[in-house]
Amino acid sequence: MCGVPLPKVQVLKEDEAREEIQRNHSSCRAKDVTMPAKLPVNFFSTRSPVIDLFRGQLDYADHLRQDSEIVLYFFYAPWCGQSIAAREEIEHVASRLSDQVLFVAVNCWWNQGKCRKQKHFFYFPVIHLYHRSFGPIEYKGPMSAVYIEKFVRRVMTPLLYISSRSKLLDFLSNYEPGVLGYFEFNASPQPPGYLTFFTSALHSLKKDYLGTIRFGVITDKHVAEEISLVHSGSVYLHRRVNTSLIYPNDIMNYTAENICKWALENRETLIRWLRPHGGKSLLLNNELKKGPALLIFIPYNPLAEIHPLLDEITKVALEYHNCNKSQAAEPDLRHLGDTDSPAFDSSVPDAHMKLPETFSITKYPCCNTVVLPQWHSISRTHNVCELCINQTLGVKPNKVHVPHCNFLEIEAALDSFYLQEHTFFQVISNTIECSNFLSFYSPFSYYTACCRTVNRHFLSFISSEKTIFQTPKVAFSSHGKKDNTQHSIPHIEDRNCFIPNLHISGINITGLSCRTNKTLNLYLLDSNLFWIYAERLGASRSTHRKEFAAIVDLKEEVHYVLDQNQSLVGSALENFIKNFSILYSPLKRHLVDDPSVHFHEQRVITEVTTNTFHDTVFLSEKNVLLLYYAQWCGFCASLNHVFIQLARLLPPDNFTVARIDTTRNDLPWEFMTDHLPTILFFPHQRKEQSVKFPEDFSVNLPNLLKFILHHSSLSSSEPCTKECLHKETVLQQGHISHLEREIQKLRSEISALHQAHDQLEAQLSEARREEHRLQQQKHTLEKKHKNLQLHSEQLQATYDQKNQELLEMAEKLQELADASENLLKENTLLRVLVASREGKLQSKDEIKESLQSEQTLSEDSDVSVSTATATLEEKRIDNIDTVETEHNSGNRTE
Repeated sequence: MCGVPLPKVQVLKEDEAREEIQRNHSSCRAKDVTMPAKLPVNFFSTRSPVIDLFRGQLDYADHLRQDSEIVLYFFYAPWCGQSIAAREEIEHVASRLSDQVLFVAVNCWWNQGKCRKQKHFFYFPVIHLYHRSFGPIEYKGPMSAVYIEKFVRRVMTPLLYISSRSKLLDFLSNYEPGVLGYFEFNASPQPPGYLTFFTSALHSLKKDYLGTIRFGVITDKHVAEEISLVHSGSVYLHRRVNTSLIYPNDIMNYTAENICKWALENRETLIRWLRPHGGKSLLLNNELKKGPALLIFIPYNPLAEIHPLLDEITKVALEYHNCNKSQAAEPDLRHLGDTDSPAFDSSVPDAHMKLPETFSITKYPCCNTVVLPQWHSISRTHNVCELCINQTLGVKPNKVHVPHCNFLEIEAALDSFYLQEHTFFQVISNTIECSNFLSFYSPFSYYTACCRTVNRHFLSFISSEKTIFQTPKVAFSSHGKKDNTQHSIPHIEDRNCFIPNLHISGINITGLSCRTNKTLNLYLLDSNLFWIYAERLGASRSTHRKEFAAIVDLKEEVHYVLDQNQSLVGSALENFIKNFSILYSPLKRHLVDDPSVHFHEQRVITEVTTNTFHDTVFLSEKNVLLLYYAQWCGFCASLNHVFIQLARLLPPDNFTVARIDTTRNDLPWEFMTDHLPTILFFPHQRKEQSVKFPEDFSVNLPNLLKFILHHSSLSSSEPCTKECLHKETVLQQGHISHLEREIQKLRSEISALHQAHDQLEAQLSEARREEHRLQQQKHTLEKKHKNLQLHSEQLQATYDQKNQELLEMAEKLQELADASENLLKENTLLRVLVASREGKLQSKDEIKESLQSEQTLSEDSDVSVSTATATLEEKRIDNIDTVETEHNSGNRTE
């Protein structure tokens, strides 16, 4: 059949059949093969105190919450690694608090559970706490058992009850901000406003998961009077450096949200905890952008009752921010320690000692000096102004016995002074000019600004370390909080020259944040969780004492490290802060070194680190070619083969090819680069005359060789002697012999490459012949495939024809079956008829016998009649038998 043209009709049928096959094939491939998800299993063990709702039964979880006061929900996904890691921590907390807190774990990933349908979490695990009907309070801290337990205990007891002076002293001495409420429980177990204050404490935990604000309740009237709380329901915000505040009931509504918002907005944070969550985040970047930061890493246990090291650091922070230079920056509560003293009579209101004042405000007004920049309009006639705060108008809202001079008010005075700068526009005089103006921020105070001209040479610092912070007749320093632009706002200066009795001898950390333009923001990090950050800043990886301090200045791109041989104590921190704050700081920039580099003697390219840079580059008696690279730099990686060839060509006795990873190693500023890759050449005996490879040249082997030979052959500025010329000649001969040897090696390598090329050509020709043979086999197989397709189509046509014939035969058989069924029915009817006839014949025989006995006398007369009758009956019977015989023969024929 090969070569025989097919009829046109058959060709059309083949095309249709082929299209149908393709459609069926494409429809089969388009189907998605899916399998049902496996049923969830227990995430927690059956013996765990945590109730595991692994099918996501959120409705049952809500039902359990109705019967418990404190409930912790742990929403997890079984596949989540962080959920698996936090499971053990949750079990540890539950084993300690299961008698007081209900722990419920809910699988929020099971697609048939209600939790998955109702909750839409973007991360796992999620911890929610409920205090009765209040919640949810989400916990976002570290997934560590001690931190979780601390937060749960805060939710369990959001208020601390203070009934004595010693407890009040402990509360106010804590480094965290504190909010105190006074309520009289004599008349009622729940006095007015108590539930609102209780709810505000829960609101603070909901908004600030770190729980930095502590809430307390004073139950004794005389203890409340120590902080000037007289009326029940009063709320007091304790601040150490700035003025403590009393909640203004007449201005703000007494609601839980307002109390929480008021406390968060007015709290005083001397030192802040940083707890990065470990993922991609801008937390550290946003904090470091605020200015120089002192990062202190200490091991911290949230459940410990005392923290000696933390208390010492807090004391340093308090002194650093105490801009009033007075011990009266906070209420002097040392006398409160005599709680149990028998000499104390609680019934006498004035029995306790009144708060002392360090200096009289009327005698020494709150003044600060401002040095005007050249761009300011007033500086045309005056360059120094003294701002003084006069708080004599009206009455302050609270009566707390603390000094009213604080740094925030000075900042407000400075801002108001700028808003009112037009007051001095017409001043054209070399004398002192003064003007009073009201504050834009407080209706209870006004400011006095007295401006004068001071010679510019007096405005410089004294470089001596002994007198760097001592104030001569006119010595000013800058304050960095206002240094955000090139033309900064006038800096707040030291006021010792205006208050004679507050002169500081030598360097003092008290109020140092207000006397320098390098103010530090203080941060704490738990070294048990975040030691990896300390190692990146330069902490030792092998140390057992995880205490570390570093100052990071993002703007200047430097950071300094406290000597790790010293103990992290208050005095060491004070000296560290002082050395950073002075004008010419003795601190040296810390250079981060990559400790993971392993040096191999047989390496062609030398790997340089921060510690080996000086020895490899400057102390080496060789010409050094240094490549600056990074792991993420693709262009740097493309140059590796070029530098390997270069290192093999250059004589190792006279040249060193090295590289340094700039992302893991810091160098002095003069040796840093602003883009990668960068190539520097340090010639022998002229290392200070390092040369950079031109950026407009292509980085290849010939250009690098020309660059190196050109700069390494340059003569020095001094005339060369005969000995020098001889050494230079010997060196050049050595270079020539080395290059000849390298050329010989290259020639041998080229010959080897030619041989390999010939072998590859032979292999390619063999591969081409094999490809040609495979192509022929392919064509043969395609022809056979076409023949098989034609044969298959013919078989399909024959099959269709036979199938049609079978259908016709089936129809005829069906007709015969119907006729046979009808004949069977008729046969049955005939049999019934024959049976009835036989019955009638039997009855007639019986009648005959009776007639014969009765008619014996008339036998003769009736013989003829009987004979006729019998003959007729026999004929009828014969007719019936004949019909039945014909019917049976007809059935047999059918």
